[in-house]
Amino acid sequence: MSAHAVPTLADRLAVAGRVLLAAFGGYAVAALACAWLALILPGPRAEAVSAATLASFSIMAAAVIWVFAARTIARATLVLGAAALLLTVALWLAGGFRHGVAL
Repeated sequence: MSAHAVPTLADRLAVAGRVLLAAFGGYAVAALACAWLALILPGPRAEAVSAATLASFSIMAAAVIWVFAARTIARATLVLGAAALLLTVALWLAGGFRHGVAL
């Protein structure tokens, strides 16, 4: 007989929470980083946007890896929240919000 551990409801909820945090938190951080990079990268606007978009794929992957590598989901949430807050401030300082709308 094999001794396989059956996942409990708490285990399933922990994984589901990490999946949701990775999907939505990772997307938020990647989108904010993409907007900020598109504003600050030198060169023509089209090239800056293309480079920022390419970089956002790596940022999203890093965020997903971080969420599943963090010791607790609270730590992962705190780190992604802090990154989103810092990127929001950086985007605001770069002039990304004018008249209440992100440009």
